[in-house]
Amino acid sequence: MEKMNTEELVASLKNHKFEPSRHVADFHVAGFAYYDGLDIIDELTLGKPVRLIAEPDNPYDPEAVVIFYQDKKLGYIPKDKNSLFSTLLYFGHGDLFESKIQFVNKESHPERQFRVVVKIKDNRSNS
Repeated sequence: MEKMNTEELVASLKNHKFEPSRHVADFHVAGFAYYDGLDIIDELTLGKPVRLIAEPDNPYDPEAVVIFYQDKKLGYIPKDKNSLFSTLLYFGHGDLFESKIQFVNKESHPERQFRVVVKIKDNRSNS
């Protein structure tokens, strides 16, 4: 690959349109070993979409947010990262997010096997 000289680099940067990150958070799936994840572990691959659902009646954490793959409960957003999501989901703003499996390592401890990334959906029109 050919290297750019300084003038070419500066010119290319001037023409580049900055695109801010849509990243909101990423985290391991808490409680994975206790729910349905092991039943479908081979289906859980990078990029698979997951859903976040507020669980305000959870007896251990009123800000709990469940992570589902299709109709299977995988676990929760960790307690130290769930407050904003819980509030937005509770008030019906779940459509702001797109959540996907970001990391898979089936050799790790069950609480460290899967990470989820949450991004803000890009609802800009392409026109």
